[in-house]
Amino acid sequence: MTLTFDRNPETDGLAPDRVPAILRRGRMPGWPKLAAILVIGLVTGLGSAYLAVDNAPAFDTLELGVWEARPLQGTGEADPYSAATHARTGRVPLASGEGLIFLARTDTAGATLSPACDYTLEGQAAPARLWTLTTLDENLRLTETDAERTGLHSRQILRRPDGSFTVQVAARARSGNWLPGGRDANGLVLALRLYDTPLTTGTGVANVPMPEITRGDCR
Repeated sequence: MTLTFDRNPETDGLAPDRVPAILRRGRMPGWPKLAAILVIGLVTGLGSAYLAVDNAPAFDTLELGVWEARPLQGTGEADPYSAATHARTGRVPLASGEGLIFLARTDTAGATLSPACDYTLEGQAAPARLWTLTTLDENLRLTETDAERTGLHSRQILRRPDGSFTVQVAARARSGNWLPGGRDANGLVLALRLYDTPLTTGTGVANVPMPEITRGDCR
């Protein structure tokens, strides 16, 4: 008995469908290719995570002029980026019941602070039982100075009758309120730490006085 099949003019003479190249025998990705893919994915993931932690987004930032603070740091409500940054660097932020730290990276004109320049801080500080003023480098480490101190505090500041003050930030000694700076520091950041201040509760933020920063001579 002979079986016959109807001819199909639409398919007769066409080559059979080919198997995709990736599914052919001997064309599957080998271990070197898979390893390369895994390494690329691992490096990309770790690199993006490092950049996110190293340059943490500024969530819940409190800005007073050129001074910036993050009141939620050191609390249970801190964002995961800042928590990871402190865990990696080992820095311990002030708890909400202790105080608040304000950082200034630019002067009042908007120019980035430089250790090669002298600066004048003038005005008043936000209300606090005690405050300190220090110079840091761009990694927020204390700068090395030629003086035997690295900062000032509010109980040693010379003030005017209205409570305002002037602080000279310079590598060389200055008369009056002098804050030593580092000659060869890697960047310059001014840190104003307020202890026992009402700003930690978020009250009285409006019209809070903060010192202005004016650039002087540069070397």
